[in-house]
Amino acid sequence: MIDTVAAETRVRPKRLLRDYGVYAALGVLVLYNLAFTENFASLANLNTQLVQVTPILIAALGMALVIGTEGVDLSVGSVMALAAALLPLYLGYGLMPALIVALAGGALCGLFSGTLVAVVGIQPIVATLALLVGGRGLALVLADGRLKDIRNPALLELGAGKVLGIPIVVLIAVVLTLLVGFLVRYTTFGRQLVAVGGNRAASELAGLPVRRVLIVTYVISGVLAAIAGIVATARLTASDPSAIGQLSELAAITAVVVGGTPLSGGRVRILGTVAGALLMQLISATLIKNNLPTSMSLVVQAAIIVVAVFLQRPRQGGGG
Repeated sequence: MIDTVAAETRVRPKRLLRDYGVYAALGVLVLYNLAFTENFASLANLNTQLVQVTPILIAALGMALVIGTEGVDLSVGSVMALAAALLPLYLGYGLMPALIVALAGGALCGLFSGTLVAVVGIQPIVATLALLVGGRGLALVLADGRLKDIRNPALLELGAGKVLGIPIVVLIAVVLTLLVGFLVRYTTFGRQLVAVGGNRAASELAGLPVRRVLIVTYVISGVLAAIAGIVATARLTASDPSAIGQLSELAAITAVVVGGTPLSGGRVRILGTVAGALLMQLISATLIKNNLPTSMSLVVQAAIIVVAVFLQRPRQGGGG
């Protein structure tokens, strides 16, 4: 009994750091910038930081769902590029048809990965690795390997427009965050997703539709990645499949893991994912403001991932 209490006492600080460390780190970084970064608290800078983080945040929402099933989706960056490549091909028919085609492309990518994982039984990292390579290659073929300017006024307004002073792309990210959060917490599908990630074998024995849950999860991730690609294209006013989505899968995984969603599945922390994405964006912005190379942000992200994964390790002899 005494040993159990002692073990719990040792684990509690680690658990608190794992679950809430991202908020503490974000708070410290905000205070630092308020004190030492000129014009950090200005509305213009706030809008800039939120707009820049939006594509990664949207992709990270889908990644959080996939990781919640004890999987991973390495294809989100390539799906973003594919959506960016599809948009200019159909903008001549109007914005809505182009958006539908781009979203359908993301859904098909998710369906492909989900089928490989749920039906064929391929490991998620291998199944999505195929699209990581092939998806961007297809995007470059569709775009003829060239950057294409976007001249559709409606799409440009989506990237640069504001509603009540708030950028439209930020509002899109907020709405999607609320929808995904509601999906995880208040729907049968969300409970099934968490159950499948926690123990797939037990879920199958309990009669849960494991294959359907996995496939739908990857489809949702693909659609969200496509939305991220659309947002990035609208913000950049150009379709550049060679650049859009580059390393986005790593940034999304970082946001999810730092936000407290365990790689072992069975849990999804949407608010933590948002905080993780904001933390990564603020780290990058802070380094740039202090005249440090952007490559340093990758080193910092790698270190943060190592710490986050360490904190998620189950304690010896039991669950963590």
